[in-house]
Amino acid sequence: MSEEMLKKIAEIEGIRARLVKGGGDDALAKQKAGGKMTARERIARLCDGGTFCEFDLFAKHLGKDYGLDRAELPADGVVTGFGKINGRGAFIYSQDFSVNAGTFGEMHGRKIRKTVELARKMGFPLIGINDSGGARVTEEMGALSAYGELFSAQIETSGVVPQIALIMGPVAGGQAYSLSLMDFIFMVEKTSYMFLAGPPLVKALVFQDATVEQLGGPKLHAEVTGVSDFTAKDDGDCIERVKELLSYLPSNSGEMPPYAEPKDNPDRTDEELLRVIPTDQKKPYDMHEVVRRIVDDGKFLEVKRDYAKNLITAFARMNGHVVGIVASNPAHMAGCLDVRSSEKGSKFVNFCDAFNIPLVTLQDVPGYLVGIRSERDGIIRQGGKMLRAYAQATVPKITVVVRKSYAGGYLGLCSKEIGADFLFELPTAEICLMGAPGAVNVIFRKEISAAANPEEARQKYIKEFSDRYVNPLYSAGLQHVDDIIDPRRMRPVIIRALEIARNKACE
Repeated sequence: MSEEMLKKIAEIEGIRARLVKGGGDDALAKQKAGGKMTARERIARLCDGGTFCEFDLFAKHLGKDYGLDRAELPADGVVTGFGKINGRGAFIYSQDFSVNAGTFGEMHGRKIRKTVELARKMGFPLIGINDSGGARVTEEMGALSAYGELFSAQIETSGVVPQIALIMGPVAGGQAYSLSLMDFIFMVEKTSYMFLAGPPLVKALVFQDATVEQLGGPKLHAEVTGVSDFTAKDDGDCIERVKELLSYLPSNSGEMPPYAEPKDNPDRTDEELLRVIPTDQKKPYDMHEVVRRIVDDGKFLEVKRDYAKNLITAFARMNGHVVGIVASNPAHMAGCLDVRSSEKGSKFVNFCDAFNIPLVTLQDVPGYLVGIRSERDGIIRQGGKMLRAYAQATVPKITVVVRKSYAGGYLGLCSKEIGADFLFELPTAEICLMGAPGAVNVIFRKEISAAANPEEARQKYIKEFSDRYVNPLYSAGLQHVDDIIDPRRMRPVIIRALEIARNKACE
């Protein structure tokens, strides 16, 4: 090897050593003092040791064209590359706040867009670690154009590979839109926030005083807006939870979800379900307990846990195979479907369908929420999204009516008519257009009013109506229900149905 070559190698390695330090020791120390990992520490924690392969380390901003001719921005403020996470590949970008506050410029944007495009082309998940002060205003149209190109790439990648965003610092402006185009968003308590405009700009434009927490803190996005899917305690906890999510997801839409050898008996029955599920239609209970008792080892990963609590969306395994759980929860709003839960549910169903994840739906729903506010909020439009999502889904769909299922709620949570491959009902469950009391008040209004004892007459009609129409034998007799099952056998019945329907996910 010539001395000239050795000299060039040493020169390049010297530059590399300088660039990987990002904004320098002081800037990195300041970030860590604020309770945050550095961009490269996050990647190291996320990836299996020695597997991360970085590209575009030597990318440079456009220099004097933007008044930055004297500034060196190592890696242009974002680390990009490919690594393995628990043995499975992923493309990763990690914004470096120590470099010019991780601001988004043209080259910075091109690096992220390239990472997105490679993820789609190679069929691996995209993991975006976000920690940025927003657009690099010194680059004006360069940054704006890069945003547009990135959005386009992300939209094209949607439904092809999972896209997961980690918010580990500030996210503002265009980058907030970028994250909204991804499938799942993680936020970190105390150190992360996301908004279109920060407090100074909000004050200048609309004359409102607001804190970063009010505009876009983790609590706001977890509980009020529903933008965030998971909230972590710190960076380390966030990364571990991302790994847990990935364990349920296929690498791309052409693969099946990862199978895990089950330790739980697929034929296991559960006597406690007789206690957990009330026969009184009005008595509240927590559907989480039902989910826990039917899935493998009682383990599931809930998505948007703190948003629209009247609907549970979660990933779990049944006999080692990944399933998506959608379940109305009578512990909140009696399990009604409203605007927020319909939006939450339809997005989850669409994701599961795109990535070959069978759907298990548990119904205990009195219908869609009615009223002035519900109508003004667009319940018809959002409720329709649930119907469309289930009807268009081609993965196996297993539905269980756990207790009650009335009116549009029955259809909105995947009835046979909307596409359930198998629908089961418990012996005390009710399926009807309207609950017996409401139906009787409409049908027998005149007879009740004319009776010597209206309340006694009303109760008589309610019993007659219920005995004839609101019972499992009536709906099963019309073939709306495939079987009436013992609640203790809910787990083995669902698993057997999933086995029968599994090949459907390969279409």
